[in-house]
Amino acid sequence: MTVIYLIRHGETMWNREKRLQGHIDIGLNDVGHQQAERLAKSLVDKKISAIISSDLSRAIDTAKPIALHHQLELNLDPALRERHYGVMQGLSHQEIADHHPENHQAWKKRDIHFQPENGESLAQFNDRVVTAIASWAKKYAGQEIAIVAHGGVLDCLNRAARKVALDVARDFEILNASLNTLTYRDEQFALVHWGDVNHLTESQGQPSKSLDEVDGSPR
Repeated sequence: MTVIYLIRHGETMWNREKRLQGHIDIGLNDVGHQQAERLAKSLVDKKISAIISSDLSRAIDTAKPIALHHQLELNLDPALRERHYGVMQGLSHQEIADHHPENHQAWKKRDIHFQPENGESLAQFNDRVVTAIASWAKKYAGQEIAIVAHGGVLDCLNRAARKVALDVARDFEILNASLNTLTYRDEQFALVHWGDVNHLTESQGQPSKSLDEVDGSPR
């Protein structure tokens, strides 16, 4: 059995602006860098054998402190990128609704075959990321690995583990710099724990705000 610590990247300014990042390479903001450091410290005692990251900088910069603490080389995998949203990338939710209303409707309905111009469908995206993470889990069978990726990637893996269809409305949070634990055995993912952000608690005991994927609501 492989244990997977699945992590969403830290906060970016576009997360705050509720702007779709997709494949656009947006870096962490100051809060995101702080989140990455706190996350890394929380994982110091884990027996992590490998750390794998999307090749986009917001994921890389979240993964680097973990790799440093564990003295591991960082593996970059483009297959772990966020969904490619095509013409919707770089736009806010309101801008998509205003300028691409049909796209906005299909996106919100979670139409798995909707493919935005120059982008990929939810079904294509899901196949890409689930296949990639299963491959890494097999490579490190029986070990613990950390994977740093994006909100959409976490959405797909949660559903794969719980056997929830892609077109069902999301009923779980996907938070910046959250720690989510899954296992992989006999070609199957299983969910152990989801949405841990306890490591983001401020020194004075106040919880740090962590933004949810897509709707941007803080927790």
